[in-house]
Amino acid sequence: PGPLLVGTAGKPVELTISPSGGGDPRHAVVIPVDDEEPLRYHAWVADRRAYVHARSEGRLGYLHVPDMQAPGWAQIHRDLRVEVAREGLVVDVRENRGGHTSQLVVEKLARRVVGWDSPRGARPSSYPMDAPRGPVVAVANEFSGSDGDIVNAAIKALGIGPVVGTRTWGGVVGIDSRYHLVDGTLVTQPKYAFWLEGQGWGVENHGVDPDVEVVTTPDDYAAGRDPQLDEAIRLALAALAENPAKTAPALPEAE
Repeated sequence: PGPLLVGTAGKPVELTISPSGGGDPRHAVVIPVDDEEPLRYHAWVADRRAYVHARSEGRLGYLHVPDMQAPGWAQIHRDLRVEVAREGLVVDVRENRGGHTSQLVVEKLARRVVGWDSPRGARPSSYPMDAPRGPVVAVANEFSGSDGDIVNAAIKALGIGPVVGTRTWGGVVGIDSRYHLVDGTLVTQPKYAFWLEGQGWGVENHGVDPDVEVVTTPDDYAAGRDPQLDEAIRLALAALAENPAKTAPALPEAE
């Protein structure tokens, strides 16, 4: 079917589907896409979310932050409210391509539940909303870069939770894209140095060291194992055993 769909991206295409066991064929109209990467990415996230839910027996939520730009900010909010309502949270910033929204991400992760809104006939919601109710564990790797470096340094500096994985990419000195030559060439130069509490100026060319180093080996990749995620789950569950998640109080008795 591949060659038959060439040139059909974005256009309605009718497919005739013949049941393998016999019977009348059925017809379906689909609109092919020109790039399957977004679909594969969302499947990757869904698989890891389901894995975290299963391994933690539903106690831990999972979020992946692919970048610190508009797409990453949108990705967080696809599932944020549902995932932070669980007892703990695993925040995966592996492969994070950087950007400029790490401050917003950190603000969400640093929220602390100080109250509850209990509406009549509905489940209580935390105050502030979208706040983790228990431990937060971050997962990073060598492809977490730029603002993806910074977010891990901030998580450590603010004491939000441990970082699991491998040392991040190590590139936080920013550039402008303002200067063009007459032939259209873009000229950049290092311009924005970055100092971080606990790291000083040392993130550039080094990265952020994880609190717990876990290396994913080629054998792990080949076997479909994710030891970094496994360790993050273990740490979050261990933290829950010592400090249970916050839950809404019972309503007072009527007087």
